[in-house]
Amino acid sequence: MSHPFRRLLAGMATFALSLVLTAAQASEAPMRIAAASDLRFALEEILETFAADHPEHPVEIVYGSSGRFRSQIENGAPFDLYFSADIAYPRALEEAGHAASEVIPYAEGRIVLWSDGLDASELTLDSLRDERFRRIAIANPRHAPYGARAREALIASGLWETLEPRLVFGENIAHTMQLVQSGAAEVGIIALALARNPAMLDRGSYYLIDEALHAPLEQGFIITRHGGDHPTAKLFAEAMQSPEARDIMRAYGFVLPGE
Repeated sequence: MSHPFRRLLAGMATFALSLVLTAAQASEAPMRIAAASDLRFALEEILETFAADHPEHPVEIVYGSSGRFRSQIENGAPFDLYFSADIAYPRALEEAGHAASEVIPYAEGRIVLWSDGLDASELTLDSLRDERFRRIAIANPRHAPYGARAREALIASGLWETLEPRLVFGENIAHTMQLVQSGAAEVGIIALALARNPAMLDRGSYYLIDEALHAPLEQGFIITRHGGDHPTAKLFAEAMQSPEARDIMRAYGFVLPGE
């Protein structure tokens, strides 16, 4: 066998090995999820179940404001799945060509008055007129769906103008909860799904706000255009419909589609 031919075979073998390594690396690339902050606890539990069933499919989750994620995805952020606390955002992305799936409704959320320093179960929205509540935390209504619903509830209760000077705004609903925990506010209007976390139930209490005071918090997700060819995105989307995932969502106070 001539030296040139041996070199050719060696080169072909090296090229084939590089293709195998590249394919292996690609299959191990984590699937990235952009998720509304109200899912922080529920989605982590769902991810534990998913990881046990699919250890070869790594997943990374980033939590934040639904509105900000929408803007980031519009501008090319490399997220494969997008879970929004307001179904209008993924619908807008689908209409603009940024989705590889139809919009899938996954839950309806609720808002609560919450505190870890007071017994919020003994309060109502009207209690907030009391000047002992010097600071009241809500998520920023401009880009956080839970903040928008909190604002609607306060307006419907005739409280917005009175309380607006005392409001402090969280970047998202998880940050809003942190404002109360840090002492920056005495109470906050947060997601029931956060208040129902076992650790939060041990540290605080909540009052469920009448859902008639605000528009529904219908939530939905999409596989983004970026995630269209990612097999893990499709697997995780299917896992969200599983009985295990639905049980977890119910445990955190979410109302599921069709129930």
